[in-house]
Amino acid sequence: MSELIDNRKLKIEQLTAYALGVLDGENGAELYRQYKTVLETAEPRDVITVVDALVKTNEEMDEIKRAVNKILNIFYEALKSKGKFEPRENGFLYFLMKENREMEKRMDRLRARVKAIFKEKDPKNALLKLKDEIKGDLLDLQEYEKHYAKKENIFFPYFEKYFEDFRCLKVMWSMHDDARRIIKSLLGNLDQDEPLISQFNMEIGKLYFSILPLIFREEYILYPMANRTLLPVHFEEMLLQSKEIGFSYIELPEGFSFGDDAVKKQEDKALESGLIDLGTGKLNVKEISMLFNHLPVDITYVDENDEVKYFSTPKDRFFVRSGAIIGRKVQNCHPHESVDVVNKIVASFKSGEKSVATFWINIKGKFILIRYFAVHDDSGNYKGVLEVSQDVTEIRKLEGERRLLDWK
Repeated sequence: MSELIDNRKLKIEQLTAYALGVLDGENGAELYRQYKTVLETAEPRDVITVVDALVKTNEEMDEIKRAVNKILNIFYEALKSKGKFEPRENGFLYFLMKENREMEKRMDRLRARVKAIFKEKDPKNALLKLKDEIKGDLLDLQEYEKHYAKKENIFFPYFEKYFEDFRCLKVMWSMHDDARRIIKSLLGNLDQDEPLISQFNMEIGKLYFSILPLIFREEYILYPMANRTLLPVHFEEMLLQSKEIGFSYIELPEGFSFGDDAVKKQEDKALESGLIDLGTGKLNVKEISMLFNHLPVDITYVDENDEVKYFSTPKDRFFVRSGAIIGRKVQNCHPHESVDVVNKIVASFKSGEKSVATFWINIKGKFILIRYFAVHDDSGNYKGVLEVSQDVTEIRKLEGERRLLDWK
């Protein structure tokens, strides 16, 4: 056993040395010759550990992504030789992979249109003729957001909890964001009367290199390792939590059940028991939960240890949340590029320098106000952060007065 451990350790050291050499810009051909033998033996768990090591260097994420892309091109054949992962039918990973097959069909359809454009003598004019069709294809690709949302808010938290080398997920999340930005930019270009053909050509290529490699990395690296690491009950929980987000492009089998009836009965029984003295009244847990969920805001509470402790479930939610994030570090709930800002807000709250941080964004025609409040106990001790998000689109339009007696 000790020999196996030593061999594994040496293998990881060599693979990591190769990866760090790529990150540092060393001669790629020379690196490959030096580590060729070990590169040909790469397995999913090796890749995860090596990418984790790259993220730990704290280099810029764009540099890490460039290195990861080069490394995984080298690892491609070794990973593919391990065979395709076959998930349990009608399980969480099974449905994620079905979404991938549907996404590939849509990417093929888009590729055919793009090829038709650049076969023409005047690609610019051809793009104008096919503009509406391509725009429709891109809007259809945005349905895949549900796939990314399930990964980021359900799958990633479980993987982080049970797999030590989880930082590879930061790279994948950043690549999700790349795909999102590229689609948005392509749509913006096509909204012009005369789209820029050079910009379109460049970005459509980037789109393929953003989406399709991610599918391979999911199915040949992440999913096999998750299947070996997590328990069947974890995947059942993930599937149940997917119900609210939904699935991209696919219909669930007729008569399919998420198995949530028994869970709901247990939750209802727990919620109905006991009264809690709130100082200005006594309510049971079910009543408290009901009140929070009827407020016209999203609420998320992160405790003094930076761990998510609670989120409300209003009827209309702006941001995806799932039970998998409970106990998750707040830093892991955000894309890598925004973690520094999150840390600055939390640090300013802990130090007492600030107690409120306010932001506002536009989402699908809605103006969303996002506010973070420092939480302290009666003795002034820092107890965490309360995030409150509210759709203020209609509130911003209010003028004059409407008194109680004016209501009809």
